[in-house]
Formats: sequence, structure tokens, C-alpha cells
Amino acid sequence: MSRTETPTAASEPLAGPAARRAGRRPGRWWHDIWAGRRRRFAAYGFVLPAAVMVFVFLIWPFLRTFTLSFTDADGMAQPEFVGAANYSRFFSDPVLASSFGNTMIWLGASLVLPVVIGFLVAWGTFQFTGGVLYRLPFILPYALSGTAVGVVWSFMLRSDGVTNELLTALGLESLARSWLLEPPLNTFGMIVASTWQVVGINVILFLVGLQAMPREPIEAARVDGAHGWTLLRHIIIPLVRPMTIVVVGMTLVNSLKTFDIIWLMTQGGPYRSSETLAVTMFREAFLLFRHGYGAAIAVLLTIFVLIIASTYLRRQLRNA
Repeated sequence: MSRTETPTAASEPLAGPAARRAGRRPGRWWHDIWAGRRRRFAAYGFVLPAAVMVFVFLIWPFLRTFTLSFTDADGMAQPEFVGAANYSRFFSDPVLASSFGNTMIWLGASLVLPVVIGFLVAWGTFQFTGGVLYRLPFILPYALSGTAVGVVWSFMLRSDGVTNELLTALGLESLARSWLLEPPLNTFGMIVASTWQVVGINVILFLVGLQAMPREPIEAARVDGAHGWTLLRHIIIPLVRPMTIVVVGMTLVNSLKTFDIIWLMTQGGPYRSSETLAVTMFREAFLLFRHGYGAAIAVLLTIFVLIIASTYLRRQLRNA
């Protein structure tokens, strides 16, 4: 009878990567290298279409606008390099000073009205079973385009429009005004129209934030006697802070680039008194054919939006 041999460590088969390396046939190294590169090329292939679109529709237009802002392009003759003349003109143009002031009014009012109203509507209807019926009038206008909103509110606020006719019918003709012809009343009228449209998306976003809140802190606060304003201020508002950051950030950017409602309701008038930077840029570049000056305004508006948005987000994320 032969003795059974005990397997030794040397005779045991290799396991794991060592076995694969030992069993790899000579000349197969190139296959592994090609497989790794193929996976990398596949990842680049998925990213490439989006990168091309970003370059074509965002980066290249901005670079073209930036170079154009240093010229005197007017759509007629060959543009010539003028250095920073368009930018220095920006700080001495009285129309630009008025446009910048109106832009800041839009910015401040947009941070108060759509955000506050959106949150109050969301919170006020969140606790009711049939709250969707109360939210519907605030959400529906968001489905309208800015063009439709501008036309509707122009019809309401013109001198012989619905608002003045209603005030006259109620015996309040002394309150009737030329809403779109008296600055800064026309600016506030357009802000109300814009708020009527955009408050719906804020209601939806705040509802998402309210539904994501943990219930334990709220129940604990109610057990301790917190109700009404105390509960809202110390519990609810801090819990929806992440969504508030998103809503305020979107409102900041949208308020600084508002164009359609202003153009349809007043075209920046009367006498360019209700223009914002976006409207002034459009008028200078496409109506007065001062392409170089309009490009400079566009570049400065872009930088202004980036500074405002990045400063706000940096502060909020630092305090988070």
C-alpha cells in the first residue's frame, strides 16, 4: 500500500491575482492595456457630447462676447480695438446708473416677495388635507410663459386697463394711476407680475423641503408647548434651510436676468427709466447696434451674477 502524500504549500495552486499572473500567457499584456484604454475611451465618449454642447452654446459665445467688448463693433464697419473704453463708459453713462439701480430693486424685491410668499403658501397649505386646491391658484401661473404674463399684466395695468376700471367702479378713482408710465411705480408693477408667475415654483420646492423634514423634532417641540410662530421660527425654518438655499439661489440668478416681462410691459420706458441691465444690454446691442458696448454690459452683468451667486452660496455652505 502506497503512502498518501500530504500536499505542501509549494504544491498548492495559487489563488487570486497571483494565479492570474502565473497563468497569463506571454504576449497577452497588450490585451489588458487595450481593455483599460477602451473603458477610458468609452467614458470619454459619454462625456464628449455634453462637453461639446457646453463649449458651443456657453463657453464659445462668452469668449466671443468678451473679445467683442474690447472693440467698437457697430454692425457696419470692421470693428477696431478700443481697449477698455466700453467698460469706462459703463461707469459714466447715466442710463447705466439708472439700469443698475432698477436691477438692485428687482434683486431686493425678488428676495422678499416670491420667496416669502412661496414659503407661506407652502407651509399654510401643507397641514391641510385639501391643501392642493388652495395651492393651485399659485402654481398654475408658473405654467405660463413670460410673454403671456407680460401681455396679461399689461392689459391690467395700462391707463384704461382692468385695474383702473375696477377702482373707478368701486368709487376709488382717486387711486387710479398710469401704472406703467410713472417710475418707479412701473418697476414695482412689473415686479408684482413677475412674482405672480414665479411664486408657484417656490411653493413646489418648499413643499418638497417640508415633506422631507424629520417628524421627531416637530413632535418634541409641540410636546414642549411650541406652537404657531414659535414652532415656525425655531423648528420649521431651520429644518427647511437646505431648500431655502436652493430657492434663494435660483431667485437671485433669475431676478438679475429678467428681460421678457420688462420688455413686453414697458420696453424699459418711459425714457428708459425702467430698464434693467439685461434690457439695456439688449437695446444697446440689437436696437442701437452698439455691439461692442452691449457686449461689455453683458460681460459685466455675467460677472455681477457670478459674484452675487458665489458669495451667497459660499456663505450658506460655510454656515451649514
